[in-house]
Parts: sequence; C-alpha cells; structure tokens
Amino acid sequence: MAEELSAGDVLRWSEALAGIARTGMGFTESLYERERYEEILKVAADMRVAAGHELVADVLAEEWLKLVGEGVAGYVTPKIAIGAVVGNDDGEILLIQRSGSGVWWYPTGWADIGYSASEVAVKEVAEETGIECEPVQLLMLLDGMRTGFTRIPLYSIVFHCKATGGKISPHPLEVLDAGWFAEDRLPQPLLVPELWKDQAFAAIRGEPVQAHFDQPRSPIWRD
Repeated sequence: MAEELSAGDVLRWSEALAGIARTGMGFTESLYERERYEEILKVAADMRVAAGHELVADVLAEEWLKLVGEGVAGYVTPKIAIGAVVGNDDGEILLIQRSGSGVWWYPTGWADIGYSASEVAVKEVAEETGIECEPVQLLMLLDGMRTGFTRIPLYSIVFHCKATGGKISPHPLEVLDAGWFAEDRLPQPLLVPELWKDQAFAAIRGEPVQAHFDQPRSPIWRD
C-alpha cells in the first residue's frame, strides 16, 4: 500500500516546481516555453493552496511571476537564515521569544548582503538581545522545509557563539522577551528543540561536536 502523502510533501513539491518554472522563465526567450512554465506555476500554486497556503491559487501564481528575474539573477534558490547558539560561563543558552509567534528559539535572522555569515550571527544577537558575542564554530546547516520548521525554501546556518559582554535588552519590535536558560529550565513553547537542543548544549559545555547537516536521502527526491 502506498504511503499517504503529507501536507509537507505537497508543500515541498509545490515549491520545487515553482522554483524550476521561475528559473526556466529566467533563462528562456521562447514565448512557447514561457507559456509552459506559467502553466507549471499554476499547478504549483494549486498544490500549495491544497497544502494550506492562505492565498488563492491565481493570486499566488501572480506573486511568483512578479519574482521572475533574468539569467543568473532569475535562478531560484533557497533563502538563507543565520542563527546563533550563544552560551555563557554558567553553561546557559541565550533564547528569545519571537513577537510574531510567541515561541522561544535562539536568535536568528536573514542573511544580509555585505556581511559574512558569522558577522550576521554576531549582528543578529546584538540587535535582538543586546548581548555581544564571538563565533566559535559552525554548528548546524539545516534545510528548513525538510525539517519542518519553515514553509518556504530555506537553509539555516547556525553558529555556536560565546558571550563576551553586553546586557539583555530585547529588540522592541521583534522580541517579546529574552534571557539565559539552563538546559533543565528551558522556556515553553520551544521551537523544534529535538533538532538543536542536544547539539547546542554539548557545544556550550565545551564537548567536541561536529557540524550537523541533513544527510542525503535515498533516493534523494522521493524521501
């Protein structure tokens, strides 16, 4: 018996089809091919709506069309988010409560042009919490859609950082609260702790850890 499809499966396939279509439109000058890619976008939009997207399919397809670029600029890739697992001398982790969702997580933000990934990590921690830190090592590189904590194509690069100064001062717009937490006293609700908690606290304790990444699936596309 075939396995039942999940909304996550449909969502991932929808985004993959939309990315292929938008990339194809960015590299072709053939009106015939553009029409075919537009049809693929409409199918992808139907799939995403079926997976729970809030927009109607026609509107979503139009939004995707507005994002089509030309040539290399039109090649569709996942967005990049940078996170920071920051530890202090007491073995605690720095967490923030996000204003939009109310969930607790480590500081994370979009990658900004003009900064290296580690610089973004330091900048986001300072902006969101007021804490100064320095990167220690690359801790994780995760596919957001595959792991289920995002609904858009996204790679999350996470650094282990050490606090060097500053004081807790939550960002007034992005953060409801922020603080230092021991492993046995973590706040709730906590976003997908099974993906990062053990790795994060092992690094904070100074244990040798290797950067975690999503292993290739077999076969890659289907699982």
